[in-house]
Amino acid sequence: MHPHAVSGPVRWHARWVLPIAGPPIADGTVVTAGDRILWVGPRAEAPHGAPGGDARDEDLGDAILTPGLVNAHTHLDLTLMRGGLEDLDFFAWIRTLTRAKRQLLTAADFRDSALLGVAEGLAAGITTFGDTADNDAPFEALRALGARGIAFREVFGPDPAECDRSMADLAAAVEARRAHATPLVRVGVSPHAPYSVSDALFAAVAAYAAREGLPVAVHAAESAAEDDLVQRGTGPFADFLRARGIAVEARAAGPIALLEAAGLLRAGTLLIHCVRASGADVQRVVAAGCGVAHCPASNAKLGHGTAPLAAFLAAGARVGLGSDSMASNDAMDLLAEARLAVFAQRAAAGRADLLPAAEALALATRGGARALGLEAEVGTLEPGKQADLVAWRATATGGPVGHPAAALVFAGAGMRAHRVLVAGVERARDGVVAGLDPAVPGRVRDAARRMAEWRGQRTAG
Repeated sequence: MHPHAVSGPVRWHARWVLPIAGPPIADGTVVTAGDRILWVGPRAEAPHGAPGGDARDEDLGDAILTPGLVNAHTHLDLTLMRGGLEDLDFFAWIRTLTRAKRQLLTAADFRDSALLGVAEGLAAGITTFGDTADNDAPFEALRALGARGIAFREVFGPDPAECDRSMADLAAAVEARRAHATPLVRVGVSPHAPYSVSDALFAAVAAYAAREGLPVAVHAAESAAEDDLVQRGTGPFADFLRARGIAVEARAAGPIALLEAAGLLRAGTLLIHCVRASGADVQRVVAAGCGVAHCPASNAKLGHGTAPLAAFLAAGARVGLGSDSMASNDAMDLLAEARLAVFAQRAAAGRADLLPAAEALALATRGGARALGLEAEVGTLEPGKQADLVAWRATATGGPVGHPAAALVFAGAGMRAHRVLVAGVERARDGVVAGLDPAVPGRVRDAARRMAEWRGQRTAG
C-alpha cells in the first residue's frame, strides 16, 4: 500500500461519528479538504460544496468515525523487546533492558524496531505519538511513515559531575534533530527519571527547555524503588549508584516535589506514570498545568500499582493514555488501555459508574492531545483541526454498536481500524500500513531472538 493523499474536498459518511467535542452523531458526516476538517454534523445536513470544488462522497458504511487516537507515551525503539523481559522486578527489568541496549542491539535494530512500532500503532488507529528515546530511530520512523508526534530526546546522568557533558550531548542531538523537524513531527527533551538523572541535570534541562521553547517529558512517581531513592536515599537504585561512587542522600519529599524544585513542574511538561502521586501531588500537578501520561497496562505488569486516575480527572488534570514500551506491555493497543483504565478505577473504587466509556475514549483522543499540548490541532473532530481520522468497523462478532463509545472501549477486540488518515493522507487500511518495508517485521523477529538468547546466558542484577 502506498500513502494516499485524498485530493479535493471529501464527505466521509459513517453510521456513527464521535466528535469527542460533542455527543455522538448517528448517520454522521465529516467533511475534509487537504489536511483540515471543514465540517462535522448529520449526513442530511452535510454541505455538498467546499472550497476547492464539490465534495466527493466516501461512504464508510456501518462504521464508527473518530479522531485519530493519541498515544501519550511510547518507546518505539524498544518494540523488539516484546516478551523479552518477563517477570522481573523493576530494578532488574531496567538494568537488563539497559544492558541489552548497550551490549547487544545495534542502530539498525532500533530503526527497524521503531518502524514496526509506528506501523503497529497506525494499524491500531493511533495517529499521534509522544515518544521518548535516547536515539533518533523513533523520530525518523514517525517521519518515514507519516505519523504525527513529539519525539522527546532522552538524557541520562545520575552523577552531578557529568551534568555539563550530558547537557552538551543533549543540545547537540536536539539541534541536529530540529533541522529535520516537520509540522507533523516535533522535537522535545526528556530527562529520564529521578533514578537516572541528578538534581543538577534536572535543573539544567529545565532551564534549557524553557530557553529553547521545547516540551519536556519525564518519568515520575512510578515505583516504590523510586520513592525509596528520592525520599530516603535507600533501596536498589541507591545501592547501585553508591557502587558507582555517586553520593546518595534523601533528595525531596517525593518525585513530584523533586521536579518542582528543579523548575520542571510547569505547563509544557509531561509527567509519565504518576502511580504513586499523593493527593497533594495531584493538586500541584494540576495547578502547574502539567500533562500526565497514564499507562495502566505497564503500571500493572511491572507491579507498580494503580495510578490515582480518578483523582487526577476530578481535579481537572490534562491526562492522556500511553501504552509505554513493548518491553513492559506487549500490545500497542490504546483501546485496551482505555478499557483497563476503566476497570482498574472501578475495581479500586467499587463503583460501576466511574469513568464511563465516552470519558475513557476521550482520554485516548482529546486527553492525549491535551497532555502533549497538541489540543489545538488534534484529539477531536472539529472544523479547523487536522484531518486525523479513524474509521472503525465491527468484526464478525462485533460489539454493542448501539452505544458506539462502549463498542470501542469495552468490546475493542471486536473492532478494527478500517481506514486511518493523518493530516488527510491515508496511512493504513485494514491493518496494512503504507510505506512499511515488508522485511522489517522479520528483521525485528531476528533481533528479538538474539535478545532472548542473550538473556538466557545472563542474570540481571
